[in-house]
Amino acid sequence: MDALDRAIVNALQDGFPICAQPYEAVAQQLGTTEQELLVRLGKLLEAGTLSRFGPMYHAERLGGALSLAALKVAPQDYERVAEQVNALPEVAHNYERNHALNMWFVLATETATAQADAVDKIERETGCTVYNMPKLAEYFVELKLRV
Repeated sequence: MDALDRAIVNALQDGFPICAQPYEAVAQQLGTTEQELLVRLGKLLEAGTLSRFGPMYHAERLGGALSLAALKVAPQDYERVAEQVNALPEVAHNYERNHALNMWFVLATETATAQADAVDKIERETGCTVYNMPKLAEYFVELKLRV
């Protein structure tokens, strides 16, 4: 990463403008062009330096449901189950843990009913019990990783 890549990553952790041309606004702030910003974002994503770039929505405020879920997966089945779980658009942030419940992920759905459907589908397809833990309270942790 060069100085501009670092500046892009650092700047975008502080928010994204809501305006007609947000990439142009960020580019001006960073002293570059909109096209250069878009190219560099694409390269950072393609290289895996950034895992994603996009908005974070508050599912419940939009009428949806959000929960943390876990599975107990046999080691020999872990890769297969991870592929099945990760294939669902409702699943995000899937992590392997050194715990009896060794696969943890976030379920975000448009409705509570859709969440129950996703849980049922995961159980049917994987053969594993889903331990679904709906969010009871939310805490804001402002994590910014400066580069």
